[in-house]
This record gives sequence, C-alpha cells and structure tokens, in this order.
Amino acid sequence: MPQRVSTGIHRALWLVPFAVLTACQGSQPVTPETEATADRPKIIFIMTDDHAYQAVSAYGSVLNKTPNIDRIAEEGMRFDRAYVTNSICSPSRAVILTGKHSHLNGVRDNIGAFDGSQQTLPKILQSAGYQTAMIGKWHLKSEPTGFDYWRVLPGQGHYYQPDFRMPGGEVRLQGYVTDVITDLALDWLSEGRDPEKPFLLMYQHKAPHREWLPSQDHMDTFMDAPLPEPETLFDDYAGRGRAAAEAEMRISDHMGLSNDNKVPPEQVEAMGHEEFQDWYASNYRFSRKRMSDEERQNWDAVYGPLMEEFEAADPRGDELTRWKFQRYLQDYLASIASVDDNVGRLLDYLDESGLSDNTIVVYTSDQGFYLGEHGWFDKRFMYEESFRTPLMVRWPGKVAPGSVNRDLVQNLDFAPTLLEAAGVAVPGDMQGISAVPLLLGQGGEWRQALYYHYYEYPGYHSVKRHYGIATKRYKLMHFYYDVDEWELYDLEADPQEMNSVYGDAQYADVQAWLHQQLEALREQYGDSDELTRSFLKTDLARDQ
Repeated sequence: MPQRVSTGIHRALWLVPFAVLTACQGSQPVTPETEATADRPKIIFIMTDDHAYQAVSAYGSVLNKTPNIDRIAEEGMRFDRAYVTNSICSPSRAVILTGKHSHLNGVRDNIGAFDGSQQTLPKILQSAGYQTAMIGKWHLKSEPTGFDYWRVLPGQGHYYQPDFRMPGGEVRLQGYVTDVITDLALDWLSEGRDPEKPFLLMYQHKAPHREWLPSQDHMDTFMDAPLPEPETLFDDYAGRGRAAAEAEMRISDHMGLSNDNKVPPEQVEAMGHEEFQDWYASNYRFSRKRMSDEERQNWDAVYGPLMEEFEAADPRGDELTRWKFQRYLQDYLASIASVDDNVGRLLDYLDESGLSDNTIVVYTSDQGFYLGEHGWFDKRFMYEESFRTPLMVRWPGKVAPGSVNRDLVQNLDFAPTLLEAAGVAVPGDMQGISAVPLLLGQGGEWRQALYYHYYEYPGYHSVKRHYGIATKRYKLMHFYYDVDEWELYDLEADPQEMNSVYGDAQYADVQAWLHQQLEALREQYGDSDELTRSFLKTDLARDQ
C-alpha cells in the first residue's frame, strides 16, 4: 500500500490568524495570584470520537492492538470505570468543557449550539496564564472561545481533504484527516506556542466516527482473517423493554451497505437490497469525490475484489448480518490504527523535544461505542458499551507507571481534575470531582454512584430518552416520553445486561435503595421531573 505522505502544513497557516484571534477574542485578566509559573504542568488532552474501550489493547481488546495509545497507560494510569454523562458527541464535549451536566451547560443533544460565553476549562486556564489551543473535531456549532489558537472541523468533518474552520474563515487541507490534525498539533507545539508558558492543547480526532474511512496505508490492515463476533450479535432483546427493541442501530437492518460497508450504490440496487436511509448512497459518492484520483485508484484496488466476492456469495439473512459486521469492524479498526500511529507521532515528539517530563497526557473518547454487541453499531444508551469510555492519564513523576484505578469517574470530572493539576482553583459550580487524589494514589473517599441523562428522542437512531444511576454493581434506568419503563441490572450476575430484574422480588430492597439514591443524585445535580418535562416540551416544539 502507498505510504502516508506528510501534508506539509505551511507555517503561515497558523501564523496569520493569531492577530485576528487576538482582535476578536477577549480573555480574562491575569493577576499575580493566578499567573502561571514555569513549573506548572503542560496539558495535552487527546480525544477520539466513538473509540470503544473494547478496541484498545490496554483494556484487553481481542480485536486489535493499539501500542502507542497503550504507552499512555503503561507510563501512567488506566481507569477501568470511566463513564460519560450523556453518550452522544456534542453533549459529551460540552460536559468536558464546563464540568457540568447537560441540563446546566445547555447542550442536551446534537442539535443545539454551545453557548461559548459561559465558563469553561480553557477560559479558566487562559486567565491563569496558560496558552490554549483547540485542534480537530469541535462539533459544538458555535465558534470556539477561550482558545488562543484553534483549527476545527466544520460539523463532523471529512476523512479526506478535510476543511478546517479558523478565525477569519475556512481552509481545505490535503491529506487524511487524522494525519492532518496531528500535523497541525505538532506545528503548534513546535512553532506556534510561547515556550515560556504552560499550555492546554485539546487535540481531538474525528476518527473512528462513522463512516469509518480508513487511511490509504490501513485500508487492508484487518482483512486477512475474520474478526471474532460478540456473543450477543443476534440479541433478540427479550429480557428488556421497548427501548432496546425499538432502537434503530442494528447492523442487520439499519447499517448501510453503501455508506457503511462500502458497496457501490449501483451494486446494492442491482443485488436487490434496500437501504434504510436514502442518503446512504449520496454520502458514499460524496466521500469518494473528496479523494484524489490516486487515492480512489488505491481504494478500488483494495475494495473492488471485496465487492466482487460479496456479489458472488450474495449473502442473505444472518449471513448478510455477519458479512456487514466484518466489513464494519475492518474499517472501524483500520480508522483506529491511524489514530494509534498519530498518537505515537505526538508522544515521540514530546520525548524528543524534552516536553514529556512536565506534560500531562490524557487519552479518552467522547463516549463508548457498540462493536456488534446486542447487534448494534452506535452509542446513546446507558448500557455499558455506550456508557463506558477509555481513559488513560500519563503524568511523569506524579502518576505511577502501569497503575490501574477502578473508582467511578466520569467526563464530568475532567475539568476539575485538570484545573487542580494546573494549580488553579476549581469553581464551586462545577459538578465534577477532581481525580488528582486518584492519580496520585492517595486513596480516600470517592463517589459510589454516577448519574446519566440522554435526551435526543425523537431523533436519529431512535434511542428513547432515559436517565439513571449506576453503581459498581447495579444500574437503574428510567425510559420515558412515549414509554414509562424501568430497567434494573445486576452487573455481577448479568454483565452483558441481557435481563432486567426490575420488579423481581429478589431485588426489591436493592431496587428501593437505588430509587432513593437516584432521587438524591438528581437533587444534587439540579435535575428533576419538572425540568425534564420542560426540556421535552421545548425540544418537541423545536423539532416540529
């Protein structure tokens, strides 16, 4: 396969907009009390989109190897119980920036825009003397604020020849998006920042988000042998309520042969298949148009024979589901392989430049993702594969290499943690808890339960609105709006969450206790039935 060629980002690309940014963005004043000192840690926050913990070898993946991402865990701490507050792209990012739940930061779904005037992690660090940069996927609709430098993808962005928004306009850059984002990050680290100041770099990838377009050098990486199927690939949802059964994210019925599995639309039609969404075919064609002639030729050399084999075999029923699963996982994992390569480029630069010793490196994803478990391919649910996210933190001299933490942490905690690590006071209205004591191995009391609330319904993938509480062993969820159903899971007895035990006499005491704890959490975080009804009314009126 052709080797990746550096995009060769011109230095002028980051130099010119600094003046524009200074003129357009204000910053809070720096006082002697808050001014950063040279010994404060630098911070690199790496976030991918939809990177399931099941696809990280540090978490024991049976699907792939991620040696560079694993370096962060090997040289720092791996969190085995890291979760999100709302498993969908925009809300997760808003929670990370603000340290507040969705009902307070204003971003409950992927539809609304983030209010950039509110208090955020980068603004607070900026006021404390930190230089701040945001590069990659933003996905919050509004213009980034609190950053001295930013280059962000419009919307979801594109895998090939990606466009980037920046102060004063938009530019299209040549290359593969994961490589280009890293090129921009390395350029800023090497030449765009003030070396006398500590910094926060939010380095955020599009990959491995749908439609899972691999780079030129990884298109065939996972095509040599079949990938293992999850035990629940053909789940019938008999042990749960309507929410699981009615969600529209089944590989069998809702995944696109063209957009997702890379079958040319003409072949899909000729073979007599019907696509779940009309836009699958047009999106396939649009993605190909963004490739150069050489890239399309390379693509066809790999995918063409696969499609010929598919047409000859003509799988139907369960065999078609199995074929779609393999095609999905091959491309998804290939997209992650490029992320891993580029994380390695970044870590190597830190080592070679002498930045590693006093730089905190965080690796996480905006949420989890289904890799065929329960027959699904998306996220949104409070079920484990969607709710849980990878989290690794390297902090040389502070975090013991190879350490593992099993406390309940959440993306709500990221902002307070990084602020405390930087020596900056954590605002009292942030709802997360600083995990610095966990990172330092200090022990002590920690939270025993997590709160979750998902709002985007009616909507894409048809995952019903729900909120709930999770402890290390139990999970209680309430699905509402067009249903009124409760589900309860004992994760020790049923780790795959196949059978709700809500209403089971054996769990009556546990159920009552969880209801009490759930109400206490809702009160603690400022959520309520009244607020929920208000949001529902507003959202339904907006969507009409």
